[in-house]
Amino acid sequence: MVVNVRHTGIVTDDLESSLKFYCDLLGFQQIRCMEESNYFIETVLGMKGVYVKTIKMSAPSGGMLELLHFKSHPKKRSQREINDIGISHVALTVDNVAQLYEDLKKSSVPFISSPRLSDDASARVAFCCAPEGTFVELVEVI
Repeated sequence: MVVNVRHTGIVTDDLESSLKFYCDLLGFQQIRCMEESNYFIETVLGMKGVYVKTIKMSAPSGGMLELLHFKSHPKKRSQREINDIGISHVALTVDNVAQLYEDLKKSSVPFISSPRLSDDASARVAFCCAPEGTFVELVEVI
């Protein structure tokens, strides 16, 4: 039985840009950085000869994201659509979506739309795109 969602892993081809976005712009804190290339990681990922740098980041509330930068087995970035099959986005609760929207726009972060009030008026929501292509939903609960 599941006890908790531990973290969400996000593969990036540009670790610096992703760290700037998640840490500098959104306020995540790096809590662990590892370079892994051993029997364990090869076995659990099913990738012979894998070499990956992982950085776990924590939100102030304790929710975690993990960036993965594969130094072996690189993939070409593909254009993602919000309705692609599989995980579509990461949702983050924020305290002021309008201000964050303005701050992120100044840093050239692309958005699908400006913040909008939900139909039930319980939240203001905006979707942006992280440097590696992950869609991020920013939610301010009202």
